[in-house]
Amino acid sequence: MNAKVNIIRVSLAAGAGLLFAVALGVRAQPNGLQHANNFTSTEYYGPTNQQQIKSILSGAEALPQPGGLLIIKQLKLEMFNPDGRLEWVVNAPECVYDTFKGVANSPGHLEVRTGDGKFRTEGDGFLWRQSEQLLTISNNACSVIENGATMNIKP
Repeated sequence: MNAKVNIIRVSLAAGAGLLFAVALGVRAQPNGLQHANNFTSTEYYGPTNQQQIKSILSGAEALPQPGGLLIIKQLKLEMFNPDGRLEWVVNAPECVYDTFKGVANSPGHLEVRTGDGKFRTEGDGFLWRQSEQLLTISNNACSVIENGATMNIKP
């Protein structure tokens, strides 16, 4: 089965006001990084909530490549709402992240779940465009909504 899933923005009906931006509001800054093990990059909300963590991007390894590319192994992205609650967790064994374009992709597997675990989606092959807040899962997409979960999908 080849299904293509585009997740643009998802709001939790419980009033969480979450914009699903699979991520990664984190855009890596080229800084001469040679190789990093067990790295973490934290992004904070803007001026009104500057003390509050917006997202944490981590990985077992980051391997710099020519042209501002990073190979990130064991990618984990955690996204939080302004009151500090965990909203989304994204996991992938490996991806290539373009630090200049803010684009991540991989032919490999991707898993995404809400902080409460009531909504999960996964698939093989993905493209994430940070500026458009768009995640495309290209193959074998499957989603699970647990009993009691309420979702509103907004274009």
